[in-house]
Amino acid sequence: MNIYIATDHAGFDHKEELKNFFELENIKGHLYKIIDVGATDMDSTDDYTSYVHSAMKLLKRDWDMGLESRAILFGGSGEGEAMVANRYSGIRATVYYGYDMDIIRLGREHNDANVLSLGARFINYDEMKQAVTVFLETQFSNGDRHIRRISKIDIH
Repeated sequence: MNIYIATDHAGFDHKEELKNFFELENIKGHLYKIIDVGATDMDSTDDYTSYVHSAMKLLKRDWDMGLESRAILFGGSGEGEAMVANRYSGIRATVYYGYDMDIIRLGREHNDANVLSLGARFINYDEMKQAVTVFLETQFSNGDRHIRRISKIDIH
């Protein structure tokens, strides 16, 4: 599974730590290919929108080719990143900036969230690693009511 990761300056350190985490840990035996779409260096004047757009275009390309892929975004709060991501048809970004991992679990189980947007200013590295693990290991429920609701999200 391809995992696209993107951030601006606010989440740069978290993104770099996540790359180290994936290199050191094989989450429950799954092999993930991490693709870093930026930022590639710390630049306090960069804009998250460019990086999120790049990640979403790659994610959509994968889906068009029948590949299962997801994305993990970082920002100060994660909110702006999720707003950009959710502009794309088929993208369902959930935001996490602390408190309860059930937010992520329910986002996957009920909404089949395919993007996790993390608020780096509100979570430490350990919380980030736990959040990513929950996001990647939780399966969509495939419940009829959830499928029905998801089908009504995109405006065509």
